[in-house]
Amino acid sequence: MATNPQEPMRKTRDALTGLADQPSARETIARWQREWPSDTIACPIQAMLITLGRIDNVNVAFGELAGDGALVEVAQRIKHFAADELESSNAWVAARLNGGTFLLLARQECSRERWQWLAEALADAIALPIASPEGEGSLRLWPRIALMRVTEKDDPESVLERLAAVAEGMRESNRRRIDWSTGKAVHAGRSNRQFEADLLAAIDRNEIQILFQPQYSLEDDRIIGAEALARWDHPVVGRIGGGALFQIAERADHIAHLSRHIVARALEEALAWPNHLQLSINITPVDLAVENFAIDFAQLAERIGFPLGRITLELVEQILLADLDRVSRVLDQLKLFGVQIALDDFGAGFCNFRYLKVLPIDCIKLDRSMLDGVLEDERDQAVVHAIVAMAAALDLTVVVEGVEQEAQREFMRAAGCKAYQGFLRAKPMTAQEFLRLANS
Repeated sequence: MATNPQEPMRKTRDALTGLADQPSARETIARWQREWPSDTIACPIQAMLITLGRIDNVNVAFGELAGDGALVEVAQRIKHFAADELESSNAWVAARLNGGTFLLLARQECSRERWQWLAEALADAIALPIASPEGEGSLRLWPRIALMRVTEKDDPESVLERLAAVAEGMRESNRRRIDWSTGKAVHAGRSNRQFEADLLAAIDRNEIQILFQPQYSLEDDRIIGAEALARWDHPVVGRIGGGALFQIAERADHIAHLSRHIVARALEEALAWPNHLQLSINITPVDLAVENFAIDFAQLAERIGFPLGRITLELVEQILLADLDRVSRVLDQLKLFGVQIALDDFGAGFCNFRYLKVLPIDCIKLDRSMLDGVLEDERDQAVVHAIVAMAAALDLTVVVEGVEQEAQREFMRAAGCKAYQGFLRAKPMTAQEFLRLANS
């Protein structure tokens, strides 16, 4: 179920995507309003309705398997986006209402400018290429997003009706991709070009914050390392997570600049760690597109003084879409330097198993969605056991992301996974906080 760790699990969920279903979404709105203290302001609920264009065309052109796979991928992108951008929220829930229609709800104070910016960033994330189930080529979906701020006069039915009316108006006019239920245009106060300039200035001023998500051994619960995460507190729209941060950098053609800055900062801040701890760093398609990336990376780590053997580079399936042979060559070079390679978000999207056969991968990181229902559903349990068995046969380590419950941790330990990260033990923290935790 797609909720944040503070929000209890829903009773029902969408069978295809694992998100909350429409009855659960309605119940969430009603419960939030019912439980909110009556002597305060109205419960602050923000809502966005995401509708996908071209999904019917995907079914016709590529078959229903591709269409269903695309919907699953979109669901994962919505969940990951919400987890990154709404991490400080009291509660959020993502739901699939029907077909290509999704709903994202957040219970938090949020300006109209920030909620619209979040919609723009989510639309960009959803519109990225999606791998085909056969691993050949990719497809794209184009979302429209209707926004509203729920008032004290709204009930679950009126919320969905108002959002649906806005979505229908956008579909008929075919002009905007983001609109509000009020019908009034909202200006975020910064154009894309201004955001891009803001980002460059933030890099120059060292305003991109590096946080660390601790990773633990499942065998004895000791800290074994951490994953570096980037955050940016923008003066207009507030905190921006790593995914949206790189979307801004991509528009400005500064992904390489931002990535190098984050890597250098992470390596520098990890220098004080005990020598047995591993540092995990995410790399981008732009990074691996550079033929001499492996050498440049090794030289950067050497100059900073962080051992290459204590570095794990994490890559996602998106990186592998363009040129698998070239990516394989770059990864082979990195392996010669002693760098570990992890395939991130495994279990989301189409999961092309060819990657495990042809790439020098040491570890797979199970996507947080693999935990949805694993404690109750025997089929979900069977999938996890099958993945762990396959990984063992390929001599791959399995790390689990998004562990939020002790029972989930224990199940994954018994299944044979080696390590985990998630809010059960710790949220992302500063380098100083992580060092204190590691030394405690």
